[in-house]
Amino acid sequence: MNTTLSSRGQIVLPAEIRSRDNLFAGQAFEIERIDCGEYRLVRRSKRPNEGLVDWLAACPEKGFFVPVESEGTGTLCGIL
Repeated sequence: MNTTLSSRGQIVLPAEIRSRDNLFAGQAFEIERIDCGEYRLVRRSKRPNEGLVDWLAACPEKGFFVPVESEGTGTLCGIL
């Protein structure tokens, strides 16, 4: 598959690749220069539980999940 570098330095991944690998806008990638003209593109892994709070906050039952302020774990153990 071929693609073209835009005047803004952007490269579009072909739709077939995006669909096959479940890629979507906003996903982060790392790019590594291997050699002149040779590069490696790797999708960065999500952190564990990334997006969990947003998912819980979107719960259809109103008020089921409400984020609370946290004082940190130090206060739970009497450490400060």
